[in-house]
Amino acid sequence: MKNKNQVGIALGLMCVLLTSAIVVQLNTIKEATKIVGTSYAQSELREEVLREKEEYERLYKELEEKEKELEKVRQESTKENTRLKELQQDLDNTNKLLGLAEVTGSGIVLTLEDNDGTAIKELGGDLNIALVHDGDIREIINELKNTGAEAISINGQRLVGGTAITCSGAIITVNGVKLNSPFEIRAIGNPNTLAGITRAGGYLSILEDEGIKAKFEKSNNITVPKYTGVNNPKYMKNVE
Repeated sequence: MKNKNQVGIALGLMCVLLTSAIVVQLNTIKEATKIVGTSYAQSELREEVLREKEEYERLYKELEEKEKELEKVRQESTKENTRLKELQQDLDNTNKLLGLAEVTGSGIVLTLEDNDGTAIKELGGDLNIALVHDGDIREIINELKNTGAEAISINGQRLVGGTAITCSGAIITVNGVKLNSPFEIRAIGNPNTLAGITRAGGYLSILEDEGIKAKFEKSNNITVPKYTGVNNPKYMKNVE
């Protein structure tokens, strides 16, 4: 009987110990599982961070490339704008030289007027001498050009390469427009140089000796209008 009780007690103790061991093992497994789960989550998080970092670096590199392309476009645009400005400046200068643009600057104003009746009598009644002719205008224009005139007009008619100055009696035709005396000649250039037109022995002094009225003045603000006629070359062609 005593042995049975001892065996029962021993079995009871073994069950308790076994149960305790199982509980401890379960708790250990649970903790290990928790640690493994946490480690796995941390690993996933690290991988996600790495993926985000790689994506960020890729996008940043792409952004840098786009910025370089944009800067290149800006530089090309600036060069193009500069070139366009240069071309526009060249066009403006060409139009000025061709008389296709209104211009202003310093220069002189010379007004020529036919003789009056008294002067005609003094000249022996020679009407031809009393009038300003196309040849007189051309001589004056040539002298102004020789002294550096950059732009010239007669009674508002701009002189260009194809301008014709003709005469019919008391009427002078410039650019196909009939003009009457007095003839106002505007010339832009160095006023002091252009004043050479008034020198003794020059053509203007000859006209004055013949009784033609002449009025000369310098100015720092002269406007010469642009050529308004039609100038279509019939025979000139571009060289191909």
